[in-house]
Amino acid sequence: MSIDLTTHFGGLKLNSPVIVGACPLTAEEQSHVAIASAGAGAIVLPSLFQEQVLLWSERNGHVFSESDSQLLERSKRVPSDTLSHSAESYLDLVHRSSVQSSIPIIASLNGECAGHWLDFASKLQEAGAAAIEVNFHLPPPTEYAGPREAEDTMVDLVAQIDAAISIPLFLKLDRYYTSPSHLAHRLLSGAQGLVLFGRAPDVDICLDSFQLKTNWELTHAGAIVQSLGTIMRIHSYCPAMPLCACGGIGTPGDIIRVLLAGADIAMVTSAVYREGPDVIRTLVDGLRMFMDKHHITSMRELELKRPLEFGSDDQRQEYIKSLSARREVNEVFHEVNAIHGDRWGHPTQN
Repeated sequence: MSIDLTTHFGGLKLNSPVIVGACPLTAEEQSHVAIASAGAGAIVLPSLFQEQVLLWSERNGHVFSESDSQLLERSKRVPSDTLSHSAESYLDLVHRSSVQSSIPIIASLNGECAGHWLDFASKLQEAGAAAIEVNFHLPPPTEYAGPREAEDTMVDLVAQIDAAISIPLFLKLDRYYTSPSHLAHRLLSGAQGLVLFGRAPDVDICLDSFQLKTNWELTHAGAIVQSLGTIMRIHSYCPAMPLCACGGIGTPGDIIRVLLAGADIAMVTSAVYREGPDVIRTLVDGLRMFMDKHHITSMRELELKRPLEFGSDDQRQEYIKSLSARREVNEVFHEVNAIHGDRWGHPTQN
C-alpha cells in the first residue's frame, strides 16, 4: 500500500511530519544530509540570540532607542565565549544551508518581547530561510501591569514581524500561559504556526554555596504525553492554527499520539542527540507501519482518525477516578527505581 507522508505546516510543504528542532547539532552542516536522508521534513537551525543581533546592529551603525540601548548594555555583559557565532556568521549559515539542503531550513530567533532587534527577521528571509521560529521571553513581572498586557505585547510584536516578512512565522510558546487556547486564537493575526511547548532550564539552589544554578537535561521519550491534553484543547478551540508538538518525542508512538492529538508536525531534538540522525528513520518507519496496519494512506486520512476531546463531565470523572485509585506498593516501588538512560543511552539508576 502506498503511503503519502506529505505534510503542510503554516505554508510549508514537508516530505514528512517529523522535523529536527533548534539545537547546536543543526549548526553542523554535514549533519543536514544525514537528517534529510533519514526522512526529516525540515531542520530548525540553532537560535540566534537577541544579544548577537544587538551587537550586529551596533557594528552596522544603527541608531538605538533608550530601551534598545539598555538591552545592548546588558548584551555586552554576556561572556563572548557563550555566544557560539556572530549574526554575520549566522546569516552565512542560513544561506549555505538553504542552498545545499533538500528540505526546508527554518531560522530561529530567541530573545525578549522588546526592542527593534526583531527587525533582523527580514535579514533571515533575505539569507534564504524558508520560515522563522521566534522564541520570546517575557520581561520580569515588574515591567508589565498584568498577564493581559504581556500577551498584548507579544501578539502585537508577532503581527509586526509577520508584516515585515513574506515567509511563515512560527512562535514557540511555553506551557505557563493562563489560557493557551485563547492565546492561539489571538495569534492568528500574525503567526502561521505554534510550537508547543518551549522549555527553559530548571532552576536549582546549591545547598553548599547558597547560589542559584540551572540544570538542562535531555527530555525522556514519552514525556510528550504531558502535553497531549493541552494540544488537543488548543486544536479543538482553534483548528485554524497549525501546531507543532515538541518536548519528549522519541518513539513512533510519541509521533502518532501528537498527530492524533491535533499537531500537524512533531519536533524531535533530544532523541537525535541520544541516538543520532538515524532515529528519524526509525520514527518515520514506525509511523508508516502504523498507517499501513490501519489502512491509512495519507496524513489527511490520519487526521480524520483523531479522537474527540473529552467532554467536561468525562474529564472530571477521569480526574476523580485517577486521584481516588489506590496505588499498589510494588507499583510505586517500580516507578521509584526506574532505570533511565543518559545522553549516550547508558543506563543510569535514579
